[in-house]
Amino acid sequence: MVKWAFVFPGQGAQRVGMGKSLVENSSAAKEVFEEASETLLIDMENLCFEGPEESLRLTENTQPAILTVSVATYRVFMEEVNLTPSYLAGHSLGEYAALVVAGVLSFRDAVYAVKQRGKFMQEAVPVGDGAMAAVLGLPRDKVVEICEKAAGDKVVDPANFNCPGQVVISGHKDAVEKAGQLAREAGAKKVVPLRVSAPFHSALMQPAGERLKEVLEKASFGKMTIPVIANVTGKPYNSEKEVVPMLTKQVSSPVMWEQSMETMRNLGVDKAIELGPGKVLSGLFKRFDKALDSTPLQTYDDIIKFKEALSR
Repeated sequence: MVKWAFVFPGQGAQRVGMGKSLVENSSAAKEVFEEASETLLIDMENLCFEGPEESLRLTENTQPAILTVSVATYRVFMEEVNLTPSYLAGHSLGEYAALVVAGVLSFRDAVYAVKQRGKFMQEAVPVGDGAMAAVLGLPRDKVVEICEKAAGDKVVDPANFNCPGQVVISGHKDAVEKAGQLAREAGAKKVVPLRVSAPFHSALMQPAGERLKEVLEKASFGKMTIPVIANVTGKPYNSEKEVVPMLTKQVSSPVMWEQSMETMRNLGVDKAIELGPGKVLSGLFKRFDKALDSTPLQTYDDIIKFKEALSR
């Protein structure tokens, strides 16, 4: 029997127009958007469908927008296909979608938390002081070593272990640039500066994590009905009690995505479905292990085509 994992994207997957075909074809998706709009007092349909891109790129808008589209995609998928996964995982922000699907967080609590999370992350470091860059073609241990060497009295940390040969670094702008230079000298194929507004998943985000903790402690938590793989460990949560400490820590800790994919493979997952905007995670699965098939489902048509292929 095929073991499925559902995975949810993180920041960077956003684009103007995302979720539109879902809302046009499904009342379940429309309800998710309405709930987000009511909770946050913003017009979520307008933000996702019309943008403008500058508004959608603001972290405190990006995070609830991607979460809304991801949960809406899941709800439409379940209406049409009704396939239960064995495991759930999400990249950074995507972990919140996984926890909603698992029944741990209500969508209302999650969308409010990620709005605040975006705001706190943005406020933790003055704009222009922080930076992130993707280092391609070096082993992860080498990147860790380079970050330690480049830091000095500043901060530069590994932020995402995405897949073999792809590690994102994050921290003070000049320390990130220095680490990038050392990475090139060590034989990195490429160092790509990322267009982000803050140094996510670095030690500089600790104040944001502390503020987020206070928000999360006010949420109500349900029972975890499907195992969720946590970013901080790359392993499944042991219980709902770990959710607040893990999500607090997640803000300033690296995303263990390569380890998460390894865990899924070790647990016997055959196929993954990426639900939400973009197809970044499906690309990472391909690079990690071609045998671990991942299908990105972004639009209503994608879901219907998948449903037809499955019935064949």
